[in-house]
Amino acid sequence: MQNAAFAACGLDWRYEARDVEDVVDAVARLREEGFAGANITIPHKQAVVAACDEAEGGAVNTLVFRDGRVLGFNTDRRILDGIRASRACVIGAGGAARALAPALPADTRFFSRSTVWPPDAAGCDLVVNATPVRDELLVEPVGGQTVVDLAYGPGETALVAAARAAGCEVVDGLEALVRQGAASFLLWTGLEPPVDAMRRAVRSSP
Repeated sequence: MQNAAFAACGLDWRYEARDVEDVVDAVARLREEGFAGANITIPHKQAVVAACDEAEGGAVNTLVFRDGRVLGFNTDRRILDGIRASRACVIGAGGAARALAPALPADTRFFSRSTVWPPDAAGCDLVVNATPVRDELLVEPVGGQTVVDLAYGPGETALVAAARAAGCEVVDGLEALVRQGAASFLLWTGLEPPVDAMRRAVRSSP
C-alpha cells in the first residue's frame, strides 16, 4: 500500500516490514539507517512510546524521524473520520482501542474478556472491533449501526459479514488500514496521500 503511494507520487522511497523483539532498540536502528519514519503494530504500540522524544498519547502507530528526534503519532483515530455517533460500543481494551478514544463519543462503553464481557451493543449507533478476532461473532450488529472492524486480512470477518447482512454501514479492516495509512503517509512526506492508489493496492493484494 505505502509503496504504491510512493510510486503514485513519484517518490523514490521504499516501505519494508521488519520483525522486532526490542522495539526501542529497533527504532534506534531505523533512525541510524536513515529511515524517514515507521509504522508500529501490535503488540508494540504502547512500548514504543519509550523510544519517542515526543508522543501523541499512550499508544503510537506512526513514527517520524525529524531533525534527530523521534516523534510518535497515532493515526488510528483517522479511521473514524466522517462517522457521527452518540453512543459507541468498543470491543477491546488494548492500544487500538485507546488510540480511538479521542474520536469516540462521550458515551462509549469498552468491553474486553478481562473486564466486562460479553459485549453489549444495544442502543449503540457505533460498534468497533478493536481486537484481532476475525472468525468469532463478538456482537450481533443490527440495522442502523455503523460497524468498524480493525481486524484485517483476506476475506470478511464474521462481524463484517453479519453487519453487511444487517444493512449496517461498514468500515472493514482493509478500509481502516487505508485510512490510517494515508494519515501516516501525510506525516512522513507532507504530501496529499493518493488514497485511491492505496486502496487499489490493498484490495488487490493476495
